[in-house]
Amino acid sequence: MIYVIRHGETDWNREGRLQGRNGLPLNSRGVDQAKELNSVLENIKFEYVYSSPQERAVQTAVITAGISPVIDERLNVFDLGEADGLRKEEAVMRGMLPDCTVYKGVEAEDAFIARVFDFLSELEKTVNDHDCNILISGHRCTTGGIGAFFIGIPEDRNILQYSSDNGKFKTYSFDRAVFA
Repeated sequence: MIYVIRHGETDWNREGRLQGRNGLPLNSRGVDQAKELNSVLENIKFEYVYSSPQERAVQTAVITAGISPVIDERLNVFDLGEADGLRKEEAVMRGMLPDCTVYKGVEAEDAFIARVFDFLSELEKTVNDHDCNILISGHRCTTGGIGAFFIGIPEDRNILQYSSDNGKFKTYSFDRAVFA
């Protein structure tokens, strides 16, 4: 089973800011959310634990699983470029993303999806048909991209609908028959 967790809350989450690669570590509520994940998942032995390189995701993985995760750049948060840190209501958006004609450095949506899907395809080959538990700690965009890998990219391309709230998780299986 694959347990996909979204990192706990940060001050920027609380303030309603776009949070990309310049984001903050967990705040006290985020630490409590990760501890709650630990208590909910404490009876599960994770054979593999992966995380985005962002501190907030690593912190959540460590608190939840009790071990240091393998860091994989392909799980990194979407690069928001110059829009990173802006309040959501002040950012110029194009759909679910900052408008790349307004802000420099915004990652291409297709490149983001490709790197998340590449990670999962490689992971699927690694675990092959082994019955094991995997924890992946990421971000709203990353967890949404993982959901899209298993469920499919929606017509409106809004993969964020597959994400969860801060400090929450969803489960998937490579047989694509189990979703929670």
